[in-house]
Amino acid sequence: MINLIIDVSRYLMILLIALYTYLNFRYFSFQDDKRKNSICRRQNILMFLIHLLAYGIIWLETEDERMLVFYGAQVLFFFAYLFLYRLFYRNRSKLLVNNMCMLLSIGFIMLTRLSFDKAVKQFTIVVVAAAITCIIPFIIDRVWQLSKIPWVYGIGGVILLGIVCVAGTTSYGAQLSIGVAGFSFQPSEFVKISYVFFIATMFYRSVSNRTILLVSGVSALHVLILVLSKDLGSALIFFITYVFMLFIATGKWRYLIGGTVGGILASTFAFQLFSHVKTRVAAWLNPWSDIAGKGYQISQSLFAIGTGGWFGMGLYRGMPRKIPVVEKDFIFSAISEEMGGIFALCVLLICLGCFLQFMMIAGNMQAVFYKLIAFGLGMIYAIQVFLTVGGVTKFIPSTGVTLPLVSYGGSSVLSTFIIFGIIQGLYILKRNEEEEDQYES
Repeated sequence: MINLIIDVSRYLMILLIALYTYLNFRYFSFQDDKRKNSICRRQNILMFLIHLLAYGIIWLETEDERMLVFYGAQVLFFFAYLFLYRLFYRNRSKLLVNNMCMLLSIGFIMLTRLSFDKAVKQFTIVVVAAAITCIIPFIIDRVWQLSKIPWVYGIGGVILLGIVCVAGTTSYGAQLSIGVAGFSFQPSEFVKISYVFFIATMFYRSVSNRTILLVSGVSALHVLILVLSKDLGSALIFFITYVFMLFIATGKWRYLIGGTVGGILASTFAFQLFSHVKTRVAAWLNPWSDIAGKGYQISQSLFAIGTGGWFGMGLYRGMPRKIPVVEKDFIFSAISEEMGGIFALCVLLICLGCFLQFMMIAGNMQAVFYKLIAFGLGMIYAIQVFLTVGGVTKFIPSTGVTLPLVSYGGSSVLSTFIIFGIIQGLYILKRNEEEEDQYES
């Protein structure tokens, strides 16, 4: 009987997330706020149903009462987060709030299945991050002075990355984090935000050749320090983001083409320089030649995805723990194995929906400064999702990048909350301006 309940719940969760994903894109076809609000309410219902079914399966499989308590704590958090955003920010983007909660709930489900202790730790970080960043839209809506301190962003980012390069903790061949008062955090997750602000403030002032050279030099310094730290995944994110922000600021294709060529040459150089990059590329080209060694992680990931098929094995029916670092870089593989390829594809489409919202907000902003911030942060988010999913599916070599809001990692969660908070602030700013214009007319 329990097996029947678990199987039915598995298919029902796939149906529910497919409906949620459909509404995610259906939202963009309406201009009427009443219809948009109706879609968002239905999304909330679908999210809570998926969450309930998943934790019902987890409890049936484990019979651990802690799972019920943990589920209740999550429900309270989601209700509180949705309510407080509605209370304080009337003109918020409801779609972005919903998608954040949806991705977080999927992350909690998979982390609970993989490691209850890590799931609880992640939940604690999420609650703290939500409390800290809830004020960000208020700040963005009122502090224009953020555009007046470019060198605070630029120099501050270089200093933080330099500290990690000199005194950082090495993890999987790269210097990624530093420890403070017993806690470790990954500065590059936060520097990527200051990096976008630096580029936006500089190009908001001028796009002269002198400014472009100056910004290019500081950006190159960011990337060079990350390369020296062997954090090549972050270096790639920084580089691609700068190239696209330069293209948007100037509208000149030669910068985009030149950046692409430069990126290819830099990647070739990194391949020749770093042994762990050669290992990852070799594993990407032919993981089957050394399944027990350098190809173990990617081969286990592909086995998991293939075994799960379209409809998945079901929670606790697969073997995701065989994938090294599954709760971080390869959580998408665990989702594919146990929740199914359709479910995993819907997760990817929800991420795409977030990116489209970022780009729409960037397109609607009149001030170049705000437009570049929204575009830059959107690119940061999209590139990170692409690198994560591309790495676990063998589309590209693995870069050691996490899936935002889903993977385990405190720095990633907090930085993503900050990014979404900034985008919410820009959306609210634009909506407030539109209401003022309507009132005056």
